[in-house]
Amino acid sequence: MLAVVLITCPSGEVAREIANMLLRRRLAACVSIIPGIKSLFWWEGRVEEEDEALLIVKTRVELLRGLEEAVKEAHPYKVPEILALPAVFSSMAYLDWVVHETSMGGQVS
Repeated sequence: MLAVVLITCPSGEVAREIANMLLRRRLAACVSIIPGIKSLFWWEGRVEEEDEALLIVKTRVELLRGLEEAVKEAHPYKVPEILALPAVFSSMAYLDWVVHETSMGGQVS
C-alpha cells in the first residue's frame, strides 16, 4: 500500500536536503517540494506564523517508521510535521514504480 507523507521544512534548502536523503536511502520514490507556503500553528501557548516549504513524499506504508526516524535525525524542528495519508488509489504502473524504486530493485546512485 502506498502513502503520501506531508513534511514541512523551515526553508527550501532544508527541504531539498531532506528530500535527497529520503531518496538516497530509498525511503521514497518521489518527493515534491512546494516552496513558499505560510503555516500558522500553535506553539508553546501562542499562535505562530512561519514561511515554510512543504514536502510531498510518495512511499510505501511499510517504510513509514524508517522514514520517520530518518526525518527526525535530519530535521531542525523539535517536533517536525510528519503526516502520512493512505493513497486510496494509484494506477498499477505508478504503484509498481514506487515499489521498485523503494526496494532493492532500484539502482543506488
